[in-house]
Amino acid sequence: MPTGAKRSGVVCAALAAALLLAASGCGSGGAGPGDEIDGTVSRVVDGDTIVANLGSREERVRYIGIDTPESVKPNAKVDCFGPEASKENERLLPSGSPIRVVVGAEPRDRYGRLLAYVYRKDQAGQELFVNADLVRRGFADTIVFPPNTRHAGEFAELRTRARRAELGLWQRCR
Repeated sequence: MPTGAKRSGVVCAALAAALLLAASGCGSGGAGPGDEIDGTVSRVVDGDTIVANLGSREERVRYIGIDTPESVKPNAKVDCFGPEASKENERLLPSGSPIRVVVGAEPRDRYGRLLAYVYRKDQAGQELFVNADLVRRGFADTIVFPPNTRHAGEFAELRTRARRAELGLWQRCR
């Protein structure tokens, strides 16, 4: 085989391997927009962030569309209802909980966290939409960062209901 043909074959093989890695999400910083990934919770960071094992990698996952009061932000005071929101997130997602994450249209924030909608799975195959549940029960407010707006309308309605009913932070933090 001529030397040029060998070199061309090696280049083609390397290119094919790179394309396979990119298609699988490896080598490109992980998950892409809309990807659904099963995993388990490693630990809760605060009311709207967890660390999860997703496939072969551990990721910091920030919930899309919601914002809980601060409880662990460096150089910041603890906000009203921050510890309660964190504790509720821990109750919903104890370490080892099976989850499914749906990656946002913009998959990462400026801190490198994976932006996702998080669903807790139970043994019967039922799922709890964690982002929505925290807003519904007054543990979180809404926040919108386009292009991650898939559930913005739903979250706004849940927020309105929680606020009217004075649930959670809407009762305690005026």
